[in-house]
Amino acid sequence: MVLDGHIYRRVGQKPVHWSPSTGTALAEAELEYPDGHVSPSVYVSAPLLEAGPGASPDQTRALAGASLALWTTTPWTLPANRAVAVSVGMEYCVVEERAGARRRLVVATALREAVLARLGGGEDCDVGATWSTLCTLPGTALLGSRYEGPLTGDDGPRPVLDGSSFVTADSGTGLVHLAPGHGHEDFALAAAAGVAAVSPVDDAGRFTREAGHGLEGLEVLGEGGEAVAAAVAAAGRLLAREPYAHRYPYDWRSKRPVIVRTTRQWFASVSGLRGAALAALDDVRFVPGAGRRRIEAMVGGRSDWCISRQRAWGVPIPAFFYRESGEALMNEATLDHVTRIVEERGADAWWELPIEDLLPPQYRAEAVQLVKGSDTMDVWFDSGTSWASVLSEGGSAKDGTPPSPRFPADLYLEGSDQHRGWFQSSLLTAVAARGTAPYRRVLTHGFLLDEAGFKQSKSVGNTLDPRAVMLGGKDAKKEPAYGADVLRLWVASVDYTADASVSEVYRKIRLTLRFMLGNLSGFDPGQAAVPHAQLGLTDRYMLWRVAALIDECHAAYDEHQFFRVYQAIQRFCVTDLSNFYLDASKDRLYILGAASPDRRGAQTVLAATLRAMLALVAPLAPHLAEDAWAALPWPAPAESVFGGGAAAADPAWRDLPAADLGLMRALLAIRGEVNALQERARSAGLIGSSLEAAVDVHVSDAGLRARLAELQAAGDAQDTIQHACIVSQAALLDAAPGAGEGAVCTAAAVAIPGEEGAELRVRMRRAAGARCVRCWNYSEAVGADAEHPHLCHRCVPVVRALGQPAPTQAMA
Repeated sequence: MVLDGHIYRRVGQKPVHWSPSTGTALAEAELEYPDGHVSPSVYVSAPLLEAGPGASPDQTRALAGASLALWTTTPWTLPANRAVAVSVGMEYCVVEERAGARRRLVVATALREAVLARLGGGEDCDVGATWSTLCTLPGTALLGSRYEGPLTGDDGPRPVLDGSSFVTADSGTGLVHLAPGHGHEDFALAAAAGVAAVSPVDDAGRFTREAGHGLEGLEVLGEGGEAVAAAVAAAGRLLAREPYAHRYPYDWRSKRPVIVRTTRQWFASVSGLRGAALAALDDVRFVPGAGRRRIEAMVGGRSDWCISRQRAWGVPIPAFFYRESGEALMNEATLDHVTRIVEERGADAWWELPIEDLLPPQYRAEAVQLVKGSDTMDVWFDSGTSWASVLSEGGSAKDGTPPSPRFPADLYLEGSDQHRGWFQSSLLTAVAARGTAPYRRVLTHGFLLDEAGFKQSKSVGNTLDPRAVMLGGKDAKKEPAYGADVLRLWVASVDYTADASVSEVYRKIRLTLRFMLGNLSGFDPGQAAVPHAQLGLTDRYMLWRVAALIDECHAAYDEHQFFRVYQAIQRFCVTDLSNFYLDASKDRLYILGAASPDRRGAQTVLAATLRAMLALVAPLAPHLAEDAWAALPWPAPAESVFGGGAAAADPAWRDLPAADLGLMRALLAIRGEVNALQERARSAGLIGSSLEAAVDVHVSDAGLRARLAELQAAGDAQDTIQHACIVSQAALLDAAPGAGEGAVCTAAAVAIPGEEGAELRVRMRRAAGARCVRCWNYSEAVGADAEHPHLCHRCVPVVRALGQPAPTQAMA
């Protein structure tokens, strides 16, 4: 970067953030902006010496004897005032007191009432009664005016400059005090106008002799600021004082406020890299996508990067300086020589070796004229160049491993604050040295918060030890051990806002897996799986939902959005499995014969769902996934779940015709309404369990009603209304059922989601017949078989095939 001209040094010509508490320059990434900062702001007057060339004769007469009203939240910078900025697009006015001192001031018209109220003692001040407006004038009429500084004895008149790019009517007076030695915008505007910057403040944040007015040695952020305000008041130019709460930078290490001052520093030229850095981002994917906009805004708006620090530790900037001129010596020869020394002896060699040993042979004769630089590198420059060793070398000379270039990285992963830190410093250094970004993807995550909502920080001491979550504390009741999987699931769920705690979600997933494993006992999908084309509607719908889950989770994993995986799996377990499929399938899984096609169909779906869920859950909860994998009732394809391959959907699973999807929407809508009616029926004493109910259903759409009738007539256990709703009997009606004695009905027609114009009505009554002692369904066929008088028509052949004795009523 030095050889390409990206590194330069300025002496007293560029302001930087400076931390008096730690005695060093700071980069923007090392600043914090805590809440609650209050500055002792002041309103001061600066007497006009002459009007600008753009003022009319009437305006010039009004300006005679007037002072510019200035406002600053940093009164300690007033000794460094060298100019005032106005906006050419704003209107200003000259106001005069009606009595008393008859002060005459220049303020922005838009801020006139607010400023004069503060000068008059508060919001209740009658501004109109105490001040009169002599004239208004545009900002252009003030340009070129000359004024005297707010502190008497200041050297010479100062100019009024055009600061339209940052002067606003949001606060203050509309005229901005410029201290080029203590502000970035101040410096840029003053430098363009040829106005010199002064900075009468030392490394400890104390005024130097150049500040004058008896200020030498006073801390600018303490008694120095008070002394400046007192000096302004003694000169009769203090208009008002008030505390002002605003955003102010602090040193992130000492947690103390910083200042801005000009000092000798090394800089990396961001202006020379900005275009290439922004262009390099075109080849980078950001997760989330807003990260790109954030880093683009920061790179696009940042000033040149101050890369030097004044610390007693750190990586040195390998520069030599001529004693007399102060000119730096740092070129290809010196850099190569120092690099070889550091490779052999480490960075401490810069501090330990005499200057003669650090200089290459051609410069050793000049050693007496030179001194070693004492500046260290900004740690962000240090970490921002980590790609140069981590990605580019890869090998080790010690063990003979050959280098294996891996630049750029597949992924950079850090917190959301690193758009201004590591992500940005890595981008700038890599673009400067390699011409490209050091990463293909950038993932940013949020912060871990404490119970009060504050970011957990080692320096604050409010962190939670992950081991306490996994292993528990001394008091097992107050600090239970949750294990690693619960902690991992919590990490994956941090953006999720449902009421359920993660430990409950973990138990839900675990119990769902256990239910599926238990009902797959003795089943081998390689031998007994039902072909997809032979599966019933409900089974095919469920595999369609499994395919959707796989797609959703894979997309989320690709984007590193683990909370979306967590949400999808939780939603699938609760909504698709527990609340519907597993609930509705219990009857055929528990009641039908082991080799029944309906039962095999359910097991086929359970096996496919289990395999998919284990692969999807494994990255989040590996211990749980491995436990379930070890319990598979068929020969596992690999020793570990991580060797079993990614979750994959058969293409046939995604092929669910629109007509079939409409039927499923209707079944699910009917199930939802039946569940709602059950509560009313129980309250009315009509039924106890859901199997004591029978339902009558009317669907307004004739075509949809006909397709539902076909399902009912086919008698497939999994697809009939009664089995989908877990009631004993169901009938499809051609007309809407009316309310009758001993029944509860849908109060109003219910729309079927996704089926435009289709509505349904449901009536619930008590089921006819007797209860089967085996399946607990009510049927008029119970008692029809003399050998098994207490069984229904479905249970008789199963029990007969098993050769078991006839169940009795007592067995129920």
